[in-house]
Amino acid sequence: MNFKPLGERLLVERVEEESTTASGIIIPDSAKEKPSKAKVLAIGNDVEDVNVGDTVVFGKYSGTELSLEDKEYLVLEISDVLGVIA
Repeated sequence: MNFKPLGERLLVERVEEESTTASGIIIPDSAKEKPSKAKVLAIGNDVEDVNVGDTVVFGKYSGTELSLEDKEYLVLEISDVLGVIA
């Protein structure tokens, strides 16, 4: 993959959530919402508080979906990022 975000943008890959609850109930795919966590794969030159490899939390309807080499990614504005998971 060869994609470099510009400005204050991030290229991220969604992190899949658990599909089973703590009590062992399996959640079907049709009932799942898209996760709001993602791993940062690339950052623009103007991004300061986030690093490649960080896991970030972002708003539910944030970003622009992007398909590269048959994989799904998301391009986020830094303002869409709510925080970094330590």
